[in-house]
Amino acid sequence: MRKHTGRSGGFTASVVAAFACSTFSCTAVLATAPTATARSAPAPAASRDVPSSVDGGAWRSGHVQGMAIDRRKGFMYFSMTDLLVKTDLRGNPVGSVTGFTGHLGDLDFDEKDGRVYGSLEYKEAKSFYIAILDVDRVTRMGMDAQSTGVVSTVHLEEVVKDFTADMDGDGVFDGDTADTPDHRYGCSGIDGVAFGPAFGDRRGRHAERRLTVAYGVYADRGRTDNDHQVLLQYDVTRWRKYERPLTESAPHTSGPARVDGKFFVYTGNTTYGVQNLEYDGHSGNWLMAVYKGTKPGFPNYSVFALDGARKPVRGLVRGQRTPERGLLLPLLREGAHDAATGTYGWPAPGQHGQYGLVSLDDGRFYVARNGTVQEGGVTKQTARAELHTWTGRLPSPFSPAGPAA
Repeated sequence: MRKHTGRSGGFTASVVAAFACSTFSCTAVLATAPTATARSAPAPAASRDVPSSVDGGAWRSGHVQGMAIDRRKGFMYFSMTDLLVKTDLRGNPVGSVTGFTGHLGDLDFDEKDGRVYGSLEYKEAKSFYIAILDVDRVTRMGMDAQSTGVVSTVHLEEVVKDFTADMDGDGVFDGDTADTPDHRYGCSGIDGVAFGPAFGDRRGRHAERRLTVAYGVYADRGRTDNDHQVLLQYDVTRWRKYERPLTESAPHTSGPARVDGKFFVYTGNTTYGVQNLEYDGHSGNWLMAVYKGTKPGFPNYSVFALDGARKPVRGLVRGQRTPERGLLLPLLREGAHDAATGTYGWPAPGQHGQYGLVSLDDGRFYVARNGTVQEGGVTKQTARAELHTWTGRLPSPFSPAGPAA
């Protein structure tokens, strides 16, 4: 992947979960114990040497949605759709946050305030939040998301407006379905989240960090206004005033009235939009991992990259029923190129970031491996962070890597 000169040097799902850990026990596979307990092993010292894999355990939950790492303190975080799991870098469980009945999606760690940020959806309530987890306080298994005070939330009004948009003018909100002309840009909610600079800021990792939030997008071949990834940027430095406890029985609407930037990336329609978004401080680029789309007119890549050196330009947002102009972001001109649509990306068959992606800002990434195990007749979801190196080669731009020498 191309690096940008003059900066610190490679690279960096949206269905409401119906299951809560109050209903199912969330247990990690540790020997034969039926219930996971936190281990007190000290975290390894932070260095460039990191393990080749980190086991996130096995859980009665949804599949892994995203990951985040705190290298300084030596912890990894896994979103398992309806719970958050905290491990040390040896894969020992340290704590968990349970009881989410919404969809907890992609995660990122804010090095500035030491907290984990994640997308959180309650589609039936028309509520979309950034969940902010005070992970230093997550010290035991099974901490309740609502009663322990470790989770605060900020409401994203811009997402609600696009999700509930009455595009056909019949005065009816058609709900959580792709089978409707409603939902502006095909918005199905949110998923990918990542901290990074404002788009086009050439200072890279030295720039002020913003939180970028990616829309989920319904897979729908029958419309043309859903062929962009939609990214919102927020300056979160003053978000404390908006933060409220998570109260699922009474969703709040405390959040910024405006976004600090709304951007469009022409990729072709994908299945539920950007699953994992990641900024890479080594290359200065952004990665978007998706479940590939189904429209026959597009190459339907699984991994896209945004060129972090180029500023957004105002232009036509293609395919809209009413002509619309917005801030357009360019794809990095690497990988495969489809001349008919002008898109670039990687086919990347298999699992290459859709379930979790973490840049180590040195050309290496942790890529999530999703799986299942049977235990006592019960299917449990597994998660493992596996170390890879960015190669940019086709068809898959990641190659498995061992620890640093």
